[in-house]
Amino acid sequence: MFTMIYPSPRRCAVLGLLFVAQWAVTAAVQIDFPAASPAATVTQRVGLTDFEISYSRPSVKGRKIFGGLQPYGEVWRTGANAATKLSFSTDITFGGRPVAAGTYALFSIPGEETWTIILNRVADQWGATRYSADEDVVRVDVPTAPGAQLEETLRIGFGRLRDESAVLEIAWEHAHVQVPIEVAVRTRLQPQIEAVMDSGQRQPDFIYFQAAAFYFDQEIDAALAAEWVDLALAQNPRAFWMLHLKAKIHARLGNEEIAIAAAEASTAEAVAQEGPSSGYKVMNDALLASLRSP
Repeated sequence: MFTMIYPSPRRCAVLGLLFVAQWAVTAAVQIDFPAASPAATVTQRVGLTDFEISYSRPSVKGRKIFGGLQPYGEVWRTGANAATKLSFSTDITFGGRPVAAGTYALFSIPGEETWTIILNRVADQWGATRYSADEDVVRVDVPTAPGAQLEETLRIGFGRLRDESAVLEIAWEHAHVQVPIEVAVRTRLQPQIEAVMDSGQRQPDFIYFQAAAFYFDQEIDAALAAEWVDLALAQNPRAFWMLHLKAKIHARLGNEEIAIAAAEASTAEAVAQEGPSSGYKVMNDALLASLRSP
């Protein structure tokens, strides 16, 4: 015969308490609190290179940061929590020093007038507790520009973007530093352009236009740029942006009559398509004034 065995009242009470405790822990785990230093990711393309910064963003919150919470002359993770990471898809020049493509920890040593910015090959680190200078790939010294306005929350990003350069910016509290970055564009892109143009195949108008603009901007060969912009205009004769480029190219070549005619045609098309406030009218007016000045 089967006999039911019931737990004692004391055992029931203990089991009940255990259940309540487990439920309380589970409920607490589900609470989503705001982070003191929220995580952020910054992506930026410079020329043909993709950059990414992963960092946590602490705020001042009334504290003295540099020379206080973060002493001068000591290695800093350049953020909060895990060390800040910087990655780039091609080889670059960082502060004038060559660095191979990859992902690095971004450390810094703040100073009153100069910061040392460090790329360290051990990308995944918590803080700077295990930082080793032996793993540094590059160190560059940059001046700090004290700002009158308080930068409440740490900000890291990119500025002064050009085809082949940018600056890495770090700003917090009243400190602002910049590291110059250079990337290879001309040496990578020019052979590709030459291969396409020498193929003998007819290209879409935008390929001719972009190739012409690149050769003009990089001051490679204005005569070739003139040929290519004409091939683009043959397919799209009302493209006022192409006509403006043609005007600039011939102005550089010293062909003033052609440049003036192209600038006037660009203005006419720009006004017809965008209205009298078109930015291309403004640019063409400035170009025409320079061409007509004695």
